Amino acid sequence: MTAGRGGLRRFFLDVAPLRLDRDFRWLWTGQAINGIGSQITRLALPYQVYVLTGSTLAIAALTLFQLVPILVFSLGAGSIADAVDRRRMLRITQLALMACSAVLAVLALQSTVPLPLLFGVAFVAAAFQSLDQPARSSAIPRLVARERLPAAIALGQLNFQIASVLGPTIAGILIATVGLPGAYIVDVVSFTASLAALVAIGPLPPLAGAARPGLAAIREGLRFAFDRRVILATYVIDLDAMIFGMPTSLFPALALDVFHAGPQGLGLLAAAPSVGALLGALLSGWVSTVRRVGLAVIVAVAIWGAAITLFGLAEFSFLLALFFLAVAGAADVLSAVFRSTIVQLAAPDQLRGRIASIHILVVTSGPRIGDIEAAAVASAIGAQASVVSGGLLCLIGLIGVWRWFPELRNHVHERAGPQESEPESVGPAAG
Repeated sequence: MTAGRGGLRRFFLDVAPLRLDRDFRWLWTGQAINGIGSQITRLALPYQVYVLTGSTLAIAALTLFQLVPILVFSLGAGSIADAVDRRRMLRITQLALMACSAVLAVLALQSTVPLPLLFGVAFVAAAFQSLDQPARSSAIPRLVARERLPAAIALGQLNFQIASVLGPTIAGILIATVGLPGAYIVDVVSFTASLAALVAIGPLPPLAGAARPGLAAIREGLRFAFDRRVILATYVIDLDAMIFGMPTSLFPALALDVFHAGPQGLGLLAAAPSVGALLGALLSGWVSTVRRVGLAVIVAVAIWGAAITLFGLAEFSFLLALFFLAVAGAADVLSAVFRSTIVQLAAPDQLRGRIASIHILVVTSGPRIGDIEAAAVASAIGAQASVVSGGLLCLIGLIGVWRWFPELRNHVHERAGPQESEPESVGPAAG
């Protein structure tokens, strides 16, 4: 019986990084709270644009304004993250993002809001987010021991998925009760948690030999990533899944015009993938035991594409549609854990900011390009056909990845040696 319980326990999320790594615990907790607020704004802003215009193309335009700064600033942000104290960089970006949400709250109180002004705030917020993410991601291996890195990545995914479940649900309730200003204000308040965490953790200065930020540093990071085809394959397979299979931009149209479920239904559609991803993260204790992590990524993306296709075909049942979105979310979170493990373990700390920036550029821009693609196709052939065709194209693209990137399907995870059992750098807490 004891052995059976022990075997079952291995399937549940490994929380060792939260128990053993103090600064990681602080950073994780602050992001857990702030992440909910960020997800509220992530849903409220496109909802506001759709209500103002009634157009999915306007949502595509919003997405484009959020995509451009990611494409422009992410790589440079990675070179900065490798050259400066990452904690200080995160403090600056979090304060700037807090200010952007405050501006949205003020604008929502106005009787009329010019659409270009909303697009401008979205552009600035996306720019600071592109600076924030490489610093945050590349900090994690400095805060946990190497053998706990897969568990720390899974905990990060759990964090994000909890926020993605609670955030849209709360957003739907807030929009329906206190309106858009109240939704944005909740996001502003949530930043106090992430800022408090950044005060509590120790400094994260660059290690010896860090390159100066600039074009040469960016080229060095790109060369490293593209020379290692298994890393390149993780980028390609994620772009395939997100560009063709991501239907998020269609959720307002589907909720209001297809399922007639109102703001609450929109919240449920947005939360459903995260519910599945949350369950996938909670049951991810086994991921550290998987050695053929590349093949695991391929299987997860195949499940994602199939589930998105079935979601598009489930127009007749809102509950069934939610179920298929949850299955897709579970597959996506496991793919993310395996891909992030491959990328993080392949990069030395002096390059992690730049490699993280490329990884984040892919995982952030991919869904936004997918939003544009889905909205544009929906304007021509309808929302349901856009979702179904996207899921099928994802599966077709997966065949190409299997053929052209054998390095991914053959990739085997190498376990850490005894000398790698401690975090790379643990600084004392400082204000």
